[in-house]
Amino acid sequence: MSKDTHRADERRFLDERGSSAALAPNGLNPATIMEKAVRERIVDSYFWKEQCFGVNEADVVDRVVDHVSFVGGTYGSTQKPTPFLCLAFKLLQLAPDDAVLAEYLGYGGDRFKYLRALACFYVRLTRRAENVHKLLEPFLEDRRKLRRKGRAGTSLTFVDQFVDDLLTKDRVCATSLWQMPKREILEDLELLEPRVSPLGDIEDLLEEDDDENGDVEMNGDGANSDARADSDEEGLIDEDRSDRSRRRSTSGSSRRGGSRHRSRSRSRDDMDVDRSDASSGDER
Repeated sequence: MSKDTHRADERRFLDERGSSAALAPNGLNPATIMEKAVRERIVDSYFWKEQCFGVNEADVVDRVVDHVSFVGGTYGSTQKPTPFLCLAFKLLQLAPDDAVLAEYLGYGGDRFKYLRALACFYVRLTRRAENVHKLLEPFLEDRRKLRRKGRAGTSLTFVDQFVDDLLTKDRVCATSLWQMPKREILEDLELLEPRVSPLGDIEDLLEEDDDENGDVEMNGDGANSDARADSDEEGLIDEDRSDRSRRRSTSGSSRRGGSRHRSRSRSRDDMDVDRSDASSGDER
């Protein structure tokens, strides 16, 4: 049977690729990159049997534009495979070369954003670590929106966030990703050049943040010290006022006491005068 002949039962791909077909550029078997349970759900799905039979690399573009409206692995209570995952498994079967992948990744606009996401996912599954970084890192600046569907429901994400998940996480879209060496190791081996962030030097940004935080803390301490000084001064003023009021009250009470003492002494003197007058009248 010729190479371009497609069988109605795609399980033939799962049986033969391990022994007769070439491996992926990263050395993995394309037929066994996805888990067995996921592969069986894909092959048994209605979308795979209807839309993925007898297609080539050019037909994949039409299938993505017409049928893919979200990224994801499996969804729902039955863990139904998404069209995105089915087409990713089809790419594993077709094994497109680098020129075809460059065409997939080069498409722009909202109409082909899911095609770019699919190509990035396939690159992460099949390419070597240094090639994965070189091909995917330019798309960390892609701000186009994507819908992601999973068991918990549908959520909003972006192309750059999806690419970052492919570079940093171990499992994406119900697929365990092969463990790549860290970028620092690839830089030490001189397989990659140090990446320059669009934001600038990270160390300079961190130093600026530290300086800004230090200035804010100093301003906060100055404001607190001023507030404390004001509160202390207010306390002193209140104490002075209380002392003055106490002095006034004591002086007022002493004055009242003196006037009462004077009135009593006057009354006593008057009584003594009256008594002396009465005694002198009796003698007369």
